[in-house]
Amino acid sequence: MKMKLVSFVILCTFLLVPTIASADGTNSNIVYGFTTGRLWATMDAVVGLFSAVIGGLSLARSAGRFGTGSGRRGAIVSAVMALIVIVYAGLHLANFTGDFGTGSGRAGAIVAIVMGLIGMVLAGLTLVRYRRAS
Repeated sequence: MKMKLVSFVILCTFLLVPTIASADGTNSNIVYGFTTGRLWATMDAVVGLFSAVIGGLSLARSAGRFGTGSGRRGAIVSAVMALIVIVYAGLHLANFTGDFGTGSGRAGAIVAIVMGLIGMVLAGLTLVRYRRAS
């Protein structure tokens, strides 16, 4: 189980690389380093990653593979975090205009939305499993 979790975290880290690394291209408007938009998007993506990890752990707990209990609390926490991430990343996409590589953090916001959706799906699966067991 730990190996799967480590593999998942490594995969998610590689998904965050486009947010952190500066874009390469021929456009003269490319901004290097951290900007406000990139920092906000990175924060959203990290919270989305936490939501997905907590959702995965609660799903594993509900299946009896990890710890004891139903995993219901973890699923609720994951769902709330995922909803917050999706809303903030959506606001980020609406407020920060610009293309990829301009420092607006659009790629990170998209990654954050994907992570939030993954966390939401895992939480939903856990809650469905909890209802069937009750």
